Amino acid sequence: MLRPERMSKVSVTGSKAYQEPVVEAVHDLNLLHVTEYGGGWEGFTQGNPQAGAEDAADKLVTVRSLKSILGVEDDHEGPTRVLDDDELTEELEELREEVNALDDRRDELQSRLRSVEERIEAVEPFADLGIDLDLLQGYDSVQVAVGEGDRGTIERAVVDAPELAEYEVFGEDVIAVFARPERGADEDALADALVSAEFAALEVPDVEGDDVSPEVYVSELESEREEIEEELDAVEDELDAQRADAAGFLLAAEEKLAIEVQKAEAPLSFATTRNAFVAEGWIPTERYTEFASFLQDAVGNHVEVEEVERAAFGADGEVQVREDVPPSVEEAGPEEGVEETPEAEETEAPRAVADGSGGPVVMRDDDPPVVQSNPGIVSPFEVLVQAVGRPNYREFDPSVILFLTFPAFFGFMIGDLGYGILYTAIGYFLYANFDSKAFKSMGGVTIAAGIFTAVFGVLYGEFFGLHVISTYFWEGVVGLSSAPIHKGLQPADIYWAQAWLVVSTLVALFHLNIGYVFGFAEELEFHGAKAAITEKGSWLLGMNGLWLFVFSRLYAAKKPAFIFTVFDGSGAAPEASGEFASTAFALGFNGFSPVVGYLGLGLFLLGALLLVLGAPAEILEIFDVLVNVLSYTRIAAVLLAKAGMAFVVNLLFFGAYQHHGEFHFMLSHGPEYYAAEYGREAIMFGGLVHGGAAALVGGLVILVLGHLLVLALGVTSAGLQAVRLEYYEFFSKFFEGGGTEYEPFGRERRFTAEE
Repeated sequence: MLRPERMSKVSVTGSKAYQEPVVEAVHDLNLLHVTEYGGGWEGFTQGNPQAGAEDAADKLVTVRSLKSILGVEDDHEGPTRVLDDDELTEELEELREEVNALDDRRDELQSRLRSVEERIEAVEPFADLGIDLDLLQGYDSVQVAVGEGDRGTIERAVVDAPELAEYEVFGEDVIAVFARPERGADEDALADALVSAEFAALEVPDVEGDDVSPEVYVSELESEREEIEEELDAVEDELDAQRADAAGFLLAAEEKLAIEVQKAEAPLSFATTRNAFVAEGWIPTERYTEFASFLQDAVGNHVEVEEVERAAFGADGEVQVREDVPPSVEEAGPEEGVEETPEAEETEAPRAVADGSGGPVVMRDDDPPVVQSNPGIVSPFEVLVQAVGRPNYREFDPSVILFLTFPAFFGFMIGDLGYGILYTAIGYFLYANFDSKAFKSMGGVTIAAGIFTAVFGVLYGEFFGLHVISTYFWEGVVGLSSAPIHKGLQPADIYWAQAWLVVSTLVALFHLNIGYVFGFAEELEFHGAKAAITEKGSWLLGMNGLWLFVFSRLYAAKKPAFIFTVFDGSGAAPEASGEFASTAFALGFNGFSPVVGYLGLGLFLLGALLLVLGAPAEILEIFDVLVNVLSYTRIAAVLLAKAGMAFVVNLLFFGAYQHHGEFHFMLSHGPEYYAAEYGREAIMFGGLVHGGAAALVGGLVILVLGHLLVLALGVTSAGLQAVRLEYYEFFSKFFEGGGTEYEPFGRERRFTAEE
């Protein structure tokens, strides 16, 4: 669970005569993550694709093009089918001709439609002007300009133009200017005059025949547009019908051809001679026997399978188990291009012996792919880890830690039964209605976060910010004086807010210690005790030593008083002045003794010394052990912020009064009742629900939208802050990422069946 599955590199060696059945068997098993041959073996070359690879690839391109044209989605439901090559070729060619013809017709109609719409857009302003199009063009002695602008400014510009003798202006929004220029004036005299008027000129459309009225012209264009749209709809209907008929075939054809291409191109990853091939790749170690047995059953003793390397969790690429791998294969057997005899086919593939070096020879020293090994309840949290990066093979997989901490952080910060129910419902919707693994994973994470939000909501006694659970359950059923825990928003409960600040630091110490321990274990395993102690142990000693000092009574007067009282309850803390101070958790803790404080300072200095010995430059960051822990106080801050937002929404709708340092919403009576009971000064806000009908309607809008806003901001505040603590504070202690995804050679069939 904390480690990925153990992986082994295997070598498959055989005669080229059995290469195709080996590829078939490996593909059917869908287990081998193939290693690409990168050259370097004497006598070996990269393999060539099998016959038919190019034809299958061309057909696959055609299928995917038709899928794109028809809009066929991969979530199509239908029976699986068996496609033989002749049927696929014939049906594909027929479908290609029909669909391409329809697609060409659609493109033509869409082009005509765009042209007509552009012409309509160009003529519509002239329809508003109301002047026939032939009157706006074709003059020898008069210049005409049509466009948009301010009429007064345009008239002033024309009047002030010395080259224009007479003019006439028509229209308001769209303006036509007719002007007679002075003799000898420039042919652009009117256009030059209108430059200063910010005149946006419009080009007058050319007209043919008697259709000179812009209104008639626009009407005819709109009729043409309707005809084109009808034709286009008919073509779309035909394409829809084709999609419905051909979706199953295209998906099956794509799957069949993709498998054929994958198999045909597999030898490109092999190391080959004239007569033999070697393929290598990674498989889960526990499935090696299954892999070897399957190949032996498929091709008998004509192939040799060996486990050449079993990867350890080492950062330097070292392995724990090595087996000899042939550095070369004897050049025995018939020449290339010479037909093999049945006797040759029965001959076992030649196997070379080890070169005497005692170590394996592998195609490439590649990192093992990573298969995260988590139970189903934890696996949705892998998506949060992979957002940073897939764990590399040497690292701990932090998914299980996220499963245990992220929903708890989120739920604690929101802490409301109503919001928890909604988050859980949203998560279930994502999980149940999407096939995407990412959406399902996010659904699982959201469900977990919603459940913790609901649980903490019950403990806080809140339902959409109202303390009805506290009133009717904890006080009415259980018999307590209030809910077990409080958020600390009320003036009388301020010590709870202080307690949550202290609890946040304790959570930080627990969380960060796990990260440092993970990092220590990795360094110890891969780089030895010295590196582990100086690079990770130094931070462990420094952080824990400093915080032992903080929670000790050494120099207590310089420290916040509440860290000694919120867990006390005995009145023994110096800050309580002999009286029982308000305490959230009566644990009798009022600080470690000064001796423990000195011990903590000693551990802190020892950690700093070890850090100087291991990484001197990092000593400048030694006080990160204080800053990183204090960063977790954002948990308490977001808790109070979300509680405050929900309180404001309910305050505006229900109204509230204050009594003995506590806020109470006016759920059963109006403000006049509570004013008479506790005085007018106790009323914080009368509440829109207690106003008129208009106030009630406005209040309902505020109530619904306000709580939806709090729900949404819960994701962007509580969610992002929890993610930040995981990614930045926790992951940085041991996690780098960059692992290789396990992609076995093969494909699960969804739309086709074996012949």
